[in-house]
Amino acid sequence: MGDRGPDNQSEVTDFILVGFRVCPELHILLFLVFLLVYAMILLGNVGMMTIIMTDPRLNTPMYFFLGNLSFIDLFYSSVIAPKAMINFWSESKSISFAGCVTQLFLFALFIVAEGFLLAAMAYDRFIAICNPLLYSVQMSARLCMQLVASSYLCGCISSVLQTSITFTLSFCGSRAIDHFYCDTRPLQRISCSDLFISRIISFSLSSIIILPTIIVIIISYLYIVSTVLKIRSSEGRKKAFSTCSSHLGVVSVLYGAVFFMYLTPDRFPELSKVASLCYTLVTPMLNPLIYSLRNKDVKEALKKLLEKKNPIL
Repeated sequence: MGDRGPDNQSEVTDFILVGFRVCPELHILLFLVFLLVYAMILLGNVGMMTIIMTDPRLNTPMYFFLGNLSFIDLFYSSVIAPKAMINFWSESKSISFAGCVTQLFLFALFIVAEGFLLAAMAYDRFIAICNPLLYSVQMSARLCMQLVASSYLCGCISSVLQTSITFTLSFCGSRAIDHFYCDTRPLQRISCSDLFISRIISFSLSSIIILPTIIVIIISYLYIVSTVLKIRSSEGRKKAFSTCSSHLGVVSVLYGAVFFMYLTPDRFPELSKVASLCYTLVTPMLNPLIYSLRNKDVKEALKKLLEKKNPIL
């Protein structure tokens, strides 16, 4: 699998995921950290979905969206973490061509779907606070299903385009991807194709995905803040802001990491890995904690579920 001509892309059967450039002794520590974080992701997100599905009081649009957020977090972290942990023990650190395509496709699908879902959740909070009397009418079960389905559809379309663009490139040099999973930018680095058109399309796709979702979130919160400031009682303002604080925390962590990664120059791949680590593993781990610790309904539902399992409690 050494040097290849530009037309030999079809002969590439696997890649090497370089991962983190640390001394071998630290691989055990990194494996344990990944294992702990992934276990918390599984526990937190499966637990959140279980609570939402079993407690009738959480049968509302907000928790319907939150259940889907946990589903997305669970799956896109599962696309990344197991393979990364295996590679800490593997000498070859290889991933098949098909495996790399699948990893990029699924990750791109779920991460884009999460962005649109967070925009839908911001719209839900806007209706709940700015038009509370019409909330049950405007946020109907049908609309909620359409918003969630649209999030997955947008993720799928974006993923198909991004994956197709990336894997039509020619990989005629090194097979070593300087990352811990298959992503567009590290794959572009090892391509011998002209990347101008590919980068323009990737940038356009990112803009089409990120800008509308951010605009919806910002406009929703401008209206929310304006409405909350008109509430006379401090208790009322506090209650209104508390329903949005969890969502704002999730949005800040995800978009902060994404912007940091894409604004990091290509010559600093280690910084990109750290940023990627934030939104592939840290964000899915924190989301259930943010919502459970700051949400009275979730805490009460969790307590009720634990009491069912352990009557002594």
